[in-house]
Amino acid sequence: MRILAIDTSCDETAAAVTEDTKVLSNVVWSQASSHAKFGGVMPSLAQRMHEERIDWVIEKALKSAFPRYTLYDILHSKVDAIAVTIGPGLSIALGVGIDRAKMLAKKYKKPLIAVNHVEAHLLSPLARPNNSQLTINNLQFPSYGLCVSGGNTIFVLIEKVGRYKVLAQTQDDALGEALDKGARMLGLGYPGGAILEKMAHSSRFAPSGQARLNPHKLPVPLVGQEKRQIFSYSGLKTSFYRLIQSDPPKSKQDIYNLAAVYQDVAFRHIERVISYCIEQNKFRIEQLLLGGGVAANVELRKRLRKLGRKHGFNLFIPYSLKICGDNAAMIGVAASLNLKVVEPDKIDRVPNLKI
Repeated sequence: MRILAIDTSCDETAAAVTEDTKVLSNVVWSQASSHAKFGGVMPSLAQRMHEERIDWVIEKALKSAFPRYTLYDILHSKVDAIAVTIGPGLSIALGVGIDRAKMLAKKYKKPLIAVNHVEAHLLSPLARPNNSQLTINNLQFPSYGLCVSGGNTIFVLIEKVGRYKVLAQTQDDALGEALDKGARMLGLGYPGGAILEKMAHSSRFAPSGQARLNPHKLPVPLVGQEKRQIFSYSGLKTSFYRLIQSDPPKSKQDIYNLAAVYQDVAFRHIERVISYCIEQNKFRIEQLLLGGGVAANVELRKRLRKLGRKHGFNLFIPYSLKICGDNAAMIGVAASLNLKVVEPDKIDRVPNLKI
């Protein structure tokens, strides 16, 4: 099945064409620079910018996948279905993608598939480049799944595609949002998670693990409370803010060291909660699928691989960094694996959609 997929869940306008789990094209137009001066996403601005770019992004995705055909021919005979994110996400941003998907589905008489954005992140490691020979028959379930993004931090047991058991999830802030806010407190700009990672790598506490020295005594969230099976980053952000206010960084090296300690503590919290959840699970799970924007973080990948050696699972990550952040390729792949066809007039945005 060839799917035109659309995602406007936050501040990326994205469209892609997929064929089962293969990615034929994947176009993402980011608004990050426009939101940077506000220190975060402005919903009304996001909506307006989605409306300005959505048609261009869709056209580029279609033409990239089928360069020899006209847009009419592609939509009429080369695309089998339309998929779109319905949530979770910013309500007015979601509406832009949904409206365009409904219009195309009606005009070209195509099935319309509703996709959960978090499910798509969880399944994103299953996406494959166009020349890959892997098929869905090669996949093994049950599996663990970890989504770490700007809006979600959730650890699940994937019993099979479409059936998920939540093992732990955030009760307040997501990991990606916490890293961005930590970077902002250090004056590194927005979005700052990737910059924070680079600063941490330059710390005298690098390489991996040495930041555990933590001379600033920044507390790991919820130590001793892992049995609650929740992630929480609001307290860490507050502690980091107070630390910076009481002892501001005086040099680049101070910034590097603070970035390393903050990132280390954030990741140690993830490790502790996941370890507890796995130890409570009586089944032998041999793989963990990692998705979301923070999945691009090399240090997090190292730690999860180490955790995998301890608990007997292999880590599977998206084949490209572009598949980690918000994108439409993962929407198309999720749609092909978990078909949820809906009538165009009945589809609607669900900003707080759960997995």
